[in-house]
Amino acid sequence: MSNLMQQALPLATSRTPLLQFLRFRGKINIQKPRAPHYERARVIAVTTPKYPDPPKAITCFKKRTQAQPENPYNDIIAREVRNWLEHSSMVAIFHLNSITADELYAVRVQLFKQNMHLKSYGRKIIANAVGDTRFEAILPLFHSNHCIVFSADQRVGTLLRLTRKVPQMVLLGGIVENTLLSRNELVAYSQLPNLQSAQAELVQTLNMAAGNLVQQLQTHQQNFVNVLDVHAKGVEQSTEADTSKQSDK
Repeated sequence: MSNLMQQALPLATSRTPLLQFLRFRGKINIQKPRAPHYERARVIAVTTPKYPDPPKAITCFKKRTQAQPENPYNDIIAREVRNWLEHSSMVAIFHLNSITADELYAVRVQLFKQNMHLKSYGRKIIANAVGDTRFEAILPLFHSNHCIVFSADQRVGTLLRLTRKVPQMVLLGGIVENTLLSRNELVAYSQLPNLQSAQAELVQTLNMAAGNLVQQLQTHQQNFVNVLDVHAKGVEQSTEADTSKQSDK
């Protein structure tokens, strides 16, 4: 509101306007605001986004099929999961029960010290990662809350020893040497000797087989030599006996 104050000065002097701001009289209603000005209403009407209506089903018993929008970030994470699966010598899948963040962090640190990495992904990302690949058989293991352990080394015994202290992690299965194994098969695999011991046992078995083969091949010849030796000794004894009888005569 502009108010002109007239001072007691001659007519030649200029008048200085005085501005005074007043608050809106009524209380602003947030729930039911006043309609905007016509020009502003036109701008709002033009800039309001319009979304397409969802496709309607043929009958009321069918669900509406609405295509889910693609998320580029999920594709990036799916490629990361596929890369872990392709370049890991051992993959273990666990069902994860209720566990605190501190306990899970402690397990992750213990596994990381053994060159093992604890990860967790959503089912859609796992489905996108293993779909149409040789790892598609592991998809039924991800129906509930889960976690995955990736390792470049085949240290199943160490993994079982560390996770045995965490009852919230239940082993479901794993992939070792590109072979899908169940929990019992992983336990049996952990009880096998290491590669050096297995190689030594294999070499010993091969040497025993070769020695048995040579022995079996030489058995008939040795028996024949023994029979000839016995026969020769019998002939010599009979000849000596005849010679002694002739000398006595």
